[in-house]
Amino acid sequence: MIKKLKGVVIGAGYFSKFQYEAWTRIPEVEITALCNSDVDRATIIMNSYGIKKHYTDYKEMILKEKPDFVDIITPPETHYEMCVFAADQAVHIICQKPLAPSYEESKKIVDHVQKKGVRFVVHENFRFQPWHREIKKIIDQGELGDLFNLNFRSRMGDGWGKDAYLARQPYFRDYEKLLIYETGVHYIDTFRYHAGEVKSVYAILKKLNPVIKGEDAAMMILNFENDAHAVWDANRYNENNFIKSRYTFGEYLIDGSKGSLRLYSNGKITVQKLGDIEKEHFYVHNDVGFAGDCCYIFQRDCIDKFISGKPFETNGQNYLKTLQIQDAVYESSKMNASITIR
Repeated sequence: MIKKLKGVVIGAGYFSKFQYEAWTRIPEVEITALCNSDVDRATIIMNSYGIKKHYTDYKEMILKEKPDFVDIITPPETHYEMCVFAADQAVHIICQKPLAPSYEESKKIVDHVQKKGVRFVVHENFRFQPWHREIKKIIDQGELGDLFNLNFRSRMGDGWGKDAYLARQPYFRDYEKLLIYETGVHYIDTFRYHAGEVKSVYAILKKLNPVIKGEDAAMMILNFENDAHAVWDANRYNENNFIKSRYTFGEYLIDGSKGSLRLYSNGKITVQKLGDIEKEHFYVHNDVGFAGDCCYIFQRDCIDKFISGKPFETNGQNYLKTLQIQDAVYESSKMNASITIR
């Protein structure tokens, strides 16, 4: 008989449904309760995913339920207090990104949970999209040789017009930092996953839609210790021509000493060796949940590592490196200069 880990969840916002649904497919986990101030929204989640208990006070929930772990799916400004309380109760933590409003506060979270000895992981799911997992295998197998260039182009098209973001995530309109803080951080982490550690950053950031506060366009260039470089050419203003805009979120080209890899908007991967024609690389990816079911893949990996004791890929110390690069992107744009990562 499978021993179940007892989990509780804080939050019931727009994105949370993907995470609640994924938990229902992991047999080693039972989500016993959720916390949310909106009773109607909480009731919908409970009825949809078989959760029996609802709390409006997360501290009461953690103290009464005594869970093995808590999944925090709330805005970043709430994370420090929640993570500190959970860690003080010896409860392991999965925390949604953005981790905190600033690098300094993120580091305080990581330092505190480390001092308390609890397991901690940031819910960073883009590297868990099935195409990025497969691309990592292709790179590690040496199919591309030494990496030269990684280039990802994104046009999300959800941020133009006077009603931008209101239908799904209206709080985006008030973020002083938007595109890199909310979306670009995914690509920083994914580029690190594929190419290694970053040594310097150069970025140009712009605001295209005047009704929002933060930037919504970026040209971000990361230079790696292995002398590869990555470019993220992105904006949330202009639209793409994809059948499903939120599947791969764009198109990816990776060049190496042995050839090139291409990720298409439908999830297709091809490899073109030097002197040869482009050939499709077949692998499994399914249009389930969010972006190839990456929430499930991430959560499945989390539980496997909870059980085995192996380190999480996006543990606190690792993710601080991504956030350090994120801050350097903003500094580079402000200074119009390349910023070295120390």
